[in-house]
Amino acid sequence: MPELPEVEALKDFLAEHLAGHQVVRVLPVAISVLKTYDPPVTALEGHEVTAVARHGKFLDIGTDGGLHLVTHLARAGWLQWRDRLPDGPPRPGGRSPLALRVALETGAGFDLTEAGTQKRLAVYVVRDPQEVPGVAGLGPDPLADGFDEARLAELLAGERRRIKGALRDQSLIAGVGNAYSDEILHAAGMSPFKLAASLTPEEIRRLHEALRTTLTEAVERSRGLAAGRLKSEKKSGLRVHGRTGEPCPVCGDTIREVSFSDSSLQYCPTCQTGGRPLADRRLSRLLK
Repeated sequence: MPELPEVEALKDFLAEHLAGHQVVRVLPVAISVLKTYDPPVTALEGHEVTAVARHGKFLDIGTDGGLHLVTHLARAGWLQWRDRLPDGPPRPGGRSPLALRVALETGAGFDLTEAGTQKRLAVYVVRDPQEVPGVAGLGPDPLADGFDEARLAELLAGERRRIKGALRDQSLIAGVGNAYSDEILHAAGMSPFKLAASLTPEEIRRLHEALRTTLTEAVERSRGLAAGRLKSEKKSGLRVHGRTGEPCPVCGDTIREVSFSDSSLQYCPTCQTGGRPLADRRLSRLLK
């Protein structure tokens, strides 16, 4: 799933390639991706793109007509830029991952695609991004200037759940998902099962530093890359997530995994849990 760094890089890429250009066609191929119907997507046609913004994991393309095309790529969605779109309209149906196409007056544009059978890609056309429930419910952005240690401590106070789940909660902190929560906790030397409300001031300091540093470095690695290269860049930059069985780059211990019904987490026992493995079952807890 694209998370804050990849969506931030996509925002920068689209701002460079879309701003000042006119949308001439918006072609929905998979109607299921459209989550709003008034205004229709065709209302974007004929308008110039004025800005591109990011809200957590949401992309927001603003136009001079006052309308916004807001997209959430979900787990298997992606944006594919094309310097020259194919001639003719795309064909709906079949096994094509294509969900929506946006064409500019230059002949360039982008496709929104989604792989797999679970269709969660979401597209909204709204007059205000706050009309999108997922945007309206977002917590603060962890890269915002005002997101300091005190703000993080305030957010986690009273959170009687594991810190891994708290970091992934978009209503608590916007933009962090499964992969970067693993990376942040590894950098902080913290167990993913530690209760969020139990963090000491020193642990809050370490977590805040790891949160800001991990995300900032990931954004910098992605900055300036073409949209098509962002996925591979994300994977190459991860130190523990998706690397079960590999040596930890910090201490050399074997990276381990805990699997759940719809996701998994990776961690280093030596760096994060005092050398103790976490039980790999649905209701995992520290082995005693």
